[in-house]
Amino acid sequence: MQIQHNFSLKKYNTFGIEAKAKSFVEVSNTDELVQILKEHQNEKLFILGGGSNMLLTQDIDALVIYVNLKGKKIIKEDENHAWAQGNAGENWHEFVLWNIDQNFGGIENMSLIPGNVGTTPIQNIGAYGAEIKDTFVSCEAMKIDTQEIVTFTNEECKFGYRESIFKNEAKNQYVITSVTFKLTKKDHKINTSYGAIDGELAKHSITNPTIKEVSNAVIAIRQSKLPDPKVLGNSGSFFKNPIVPKAVYEKAHAQYPEMPHYTVGENEVKVPAGWLIEQAGFKGKRFGDAGVHTLQALVLVNYGNATGQEILNLSKNIQQTVLEKFGIAIEAEVNII
Repeated sequence: MQIQHNFSLKKYNTFGIEAKAKSFVEVSNTDELVQILKEHQNEKLFILGGGSNMLLTQDIDALVIYVNLKGKKIIKEDENHAWAQGNAGENWHEFVLWNIDQNFGGIENMSLIPGNVGTTPIQNIGAYGAEIKDTFVSCEAMKIDTQEIVTFTNEECKFGYRESIFKNEAKNQYVITSVTFKLTKKDHKINTSYGAIDGELAKHSITNPTIKEVSNAVIAIRQSKLPDPKVLGNSGSFFKNPIVPKAVYEKAHAQYPEMPHYTVGENEVKVPAGWLIEQAGFKGKRFGDAGVHTLQALVLVNYGNATGQEILNLSKNIQQTVLEKFGIAIEAEVNII
């Protein structure tokens, strides 16, 4: 392991923001992680995964530890299920495809979500009617101050909508090293009801899709409206879809009857943030090199040399405008650093 100083993080965040780390080290196994945490336990540390869910608005005055633990395996199987484990540094989409190739189902709707396996529980990532919590069994995490490996069960992770224990009471206390999922080997629960999946399948005259065909449909939909971070810097969905009390929704809906919504329980309603942002006039707008994507208003983009602060300012402008227009507050989904 080599510690580098004044290190550029431009290639380590999907927004492509130029920011410097005071120092930087890459760890490729848990022994190296233990060593680094022990040797630098009195220093400020910053744990970095795939860099897909953060906006860097400043240089990082800390030792950045890039967690690049590779490896994936099936740890057990029975007649109906396989328990698949991915190490933290594995690319999430590649892990999804690896399981699909073995006909293991349950995570196919989350194809092409950027980032690494290790960060998926932190955010309880999800797409097209599926979330990590649906198939998550457990994760192993190293306690930063003691280097002890702790196992967190699904229940212990306290998953919510883009929430988990790792964003709240356990924040900055652990480094997730591996994640295990329980996937189906047969009788897959095919979920095509969300978004445009059914329509995409219909284009190919598919009426009884396999998990591979569902994955291909999701990939096609995402590629049609979401920019590739390697081409145009972005962090996927920048905002959460707001869940509001029914009374708040009804007040806004009375003024904007075309407002789409999804009922959540008895007294709450989820409203698509992308629709709110588009109706507020931001879709496709550009402010210098910071902008809102032309095809999906939920995605903020870096056209080349935007600073993190410029993208943050744009996000705050969007939030304020949406609140004034609809009376609905939208929250950032990405972590602002």
